Amino acid sequence: MTSTYTVTVLGLGAMGLPMATRLASELTVHGFDIAEPRLALAEEAGIRTFASAREAAMDADALLLAVRNGEQLHEVLFGEQGIASVLKPGAVVILGSTVGTDAIPATVAALAAFDVELVDAPLSGGPKRAGEGDLLIVVGASPGARAKAQPALDLLASTLTVVGDKPGDGQALKTVNQLLCGVHIAAAAEAMALADALGLDQAKTLAALEAGAAGSFMLSNRGPRILEAYSENGAEVLSRLDIFVKDMGIVGKATRAAGLAAPVAAAAEQLYLLGQAQGLAAADDSAVIRVVAPAKRTA
Repeated sequence: MTSTYTVTVLGLGAMGLPMATRLASELTVHGFDIAEPRLALAEEAGIRTFASAREAAMDADALLLAVRNGEQLHEVLFGEQGIASVLKPGAVVILGSTVGTDAIPATVAALAAFDVELVDAPLSGGPKRAGEGDLLIVVGASPGARAKAQPALDLLASTLTVVGDKPGDGQALKTVNQLLCGVHIAAAAEAMALADALGLDQAKTLAALEAGAAGSFMLSNRGPRILEAYSENGAEVLSRLDIFVKDMGIVGKATRAAGLAAPVAAAAEQLYLLGQAQGLAAADDSAVIRVVAPAKRTA
């Protein structure tokens, strides 16, 4: 595929803009965002922007979509200003969000009426890795749909795992992934709160932990931001705390449906729910340490 392949990216925020910029390095990219400053940044990156999502989606070979949940997925595609009806026949919708498996069958069936397929491709890795094409993407889709999405997926992913041949398979694996991520962030916050309570230098403690068996990607990724949680403005928001309220809710629903006890995941979910109740919903998820320890003990 060459630049004649067109991808539309809806939402040019913390993840959307670096993904769109990465895609624009080799493909034609159309973009839309409700925030004018994001449109300006996109245009500077070589992305053609539009006044509406429907305009941006016309004539695209693939639509890269990031939404909060199944309800928003339905609204964006099939609502009053839904974009499904303007997609060209044979296009694919690449769903990069974690929405759980429940919303997938109805979405697949409704898109089929427009001769459009869904590529279930939840991704993770954060904004920096998105811009570098270093994301983890897990995919559930028919072989034909995967082939149509391949030019975009190959540019975005350093690790691309095909989970199965039907949409929903990607959501299932991402649910397992989010169980671990949510627990790891909560555990990292508890560990750094304990270090502070014991009078240890948190930065030195973090460095020591990263070098040993207790190290993990989430400890290294969130640890520095956890140390900024008590500053006046907190850590830069790269992943909102309420995203894990949503994701751990998906995990809980899945484990209950499977009849599986998941007490560690349930405990982590409660920390995020408490953080949301305490006004931290829009804060970076590293702020969960403030639920465990509302104030820092050592200077």
